[in-house]
Formats: sequence, C-alpha cells, structure tokens
Amino acid sequence: MQTLSFQESLANYLNALGLSKGPIELSQLTGGQSNPTYKISNGGSHYVLRKKPSGILLPSAHAVDREHRVMKALANTDVPVPQMLAYCEDESIIGTAFFIMEYLDGRVFVDQSLPGLHPKERQQIYEQMNQTISAIHRLDYVSLGLETFGKPGNYFARQITRWSRQVREANIAIPDSLNRLMDWLPEHIPPEDGTSLIHGDFRMDNLIFHRTDLRIIGVLDWELSTLGNPLADFAYQCMAWRIPPTLWRGIQGLALLALGIPSESEYIAMYEKQAGRSISEHWPFLMAYNLFRISAILHGISKRAMDGTANASDAVENGEKAGALADLGWACTQ
Repeated sequence: MQTLSFQESLANYLNALGLSKGPIELSQLTGGQSNPTYKISNGGSHYVLRKKPSGILLPSAHAVDREHRVMKALANTDVPVPQMLAYCEDESIIGTAFFIMEYLDGRVFVDQSLPGLHPKERQQIYEQMNQTISAIHRLDYVSLGLETFGKPGNYFARQITRWSRQVREANIAIPDSLNRLMDWLPEHIPPEDGTSLIHGDFRMDNLIFHRTDLRIIGVLDWELSTLGNPLADFAYQCMAWRIPPTLWRGIQGLALLALGIPSESEYIAMYEKQAGRSISEHWPFLMAYNLFRISAILHGISKRAMDGTANASDAVENGEKAGALADLGWACTQ
C-alpha cells in the first residue's frame, strides 16, 4: 500500500473539511522558530498551517494546542488575531498535531529600527504595539473561558523554575551568566502585580500590519502565552531598548529621537497610561528576568540545533547568543 506524502495527506484533510478542492501548494513561511509554519494555497484560497516540529521534543514545548485555544478565544476582542479554522491532534495525517488558520496578507517588520519609513510612521507603529499589548493585558480572561489557561499567582517563581529546569535538562554547556541568573533570580522575586493573559513573546516580528495602513491586523505566535504577570510580559518587549542591533533584534544605541522611536521611559509611560498600571521600582529585576528567559529559550534552540530538530536556519547562531544575552541580564542585577 502506497503511503501518502505530507502534502497529499494534508490536501485530503482540507478537502474533507471543505476548505479546498484538489491538490494544494505548500510553502514554508519565515519565522516560526519553534513551530514550523506553512502557507497553503489552493487556487485563490490561502491558509496557514502551524505544526509541532518532528523529532524528540522537550516536555510542554511546542504547544500548538494552546496557541489554537487562545487565538480562538480572542476572536471577538480588541486584540486582532487570525480566524482559527481547524485543530487536529491526529498525528497520522502529517506526523504531528497541527492547526489551520486564516492567512493574513499584510506586512511584517523584522528590523525594529524600521528602515525606509518616516519618523511619524515609526512613532505610529510603536504606538500601535503599545496599544495592542495593553489591550491583551486588559482582557478579562475568565469571561473568555481562559481561567484554566495558567495558574494565577507565583508567576515568577514558577517561570524561573521552569526555564532553569529546561536549561539544565538540555545537557549542554551553560553560559556563566545564565548560571548566575538562575541562582540570583529566585532570591530577588518582587511582590506579584496581578494576573492577566500574557502573550509571552510579544515583539514586532510577531505582528502583522495592514498592507497600507499602519495598524496591526494580527498578533501571532502565542505558543508561550499563559496567565501571568503583565509587567513581565511588557518588560519582555522592552528588552529591545537594552539590546544592540549587532547582537539581536535590539535598538540600543540608535538615535531614537531622530528616528521617531520613543525612548524606553516614553514607551513605559505610554503603557502606564494605556494599561492603567504603574511600572514598579522592580524594573531591574523585570529586565534581568526577561533577559534570563530569552537566554534560556535560545539555549534550548541551541540544543535542538545540535539534535537536528530546530526549524529555523539561524538556530545555531541564535543559540550562541544565549550567553551574550545572559551577560546583559546579569548586568541589570548589578
């Protein structure tokens, strides 16, 4: 009996759902560092497939089921997300669990200095991002049916434990600063500041902007979303102001005023007004925590690159940045 190819099996699944007729075209989309993402085309119809990677995976990682659940819950809120069309746990179709969602035809900005745009356009994009993350944190997660999406309270202790465990379970050399942060952070956790839905990876290149208007039409990559501390989520995006562009996706050291990009303090003030929350005196901890967390994530990518299960072609390079980001995190503690 002939085994169907990935593409043929997926086409049959979509045909059965009434989403397409006949064969499909598949092209892998950029991004999706953790979960491989594909554009599906069938005539004039386009969809997006997001799946778990193949191979042996770390426990609790690559949670496509959680991504699907949270975006489905946000369908009629102020937070723009693509429409969810199907979720499939049956691994016999394409080898892993996956979901199908609407394809949003817009613009994705990767370079946070936004080359080629006018200062007013850059300012508008940063304002849009601030409004959107504030909107996420203002959502009533209980009324959205997400009260079991995470555990309220004790967010930092649980996250530090989780990421430290994943770093140690990777069984590869741990950068010195990352080791120091794993020891320092649990001893300096500030009082918790409420619980909200948090995105977990809110940054510019996980947002889709309208083709012509500078407004966000889709927030993507909810794999790390949970219930947690909103200030931790906001501070994660603010790492960009601490990281030089030569290291990784940052804007530290750029002429922000001339570019039309708000300073870190201006961006914080914008959020305080939008979200109705004040940023506490624990900002150094929040920055150290987030730099630890991204370092731990990149450490995991490095492990997957060694094992051959990492998706993105720059996985090895990103894994090597784990130490440099941990250095920046340790500097925040000093």
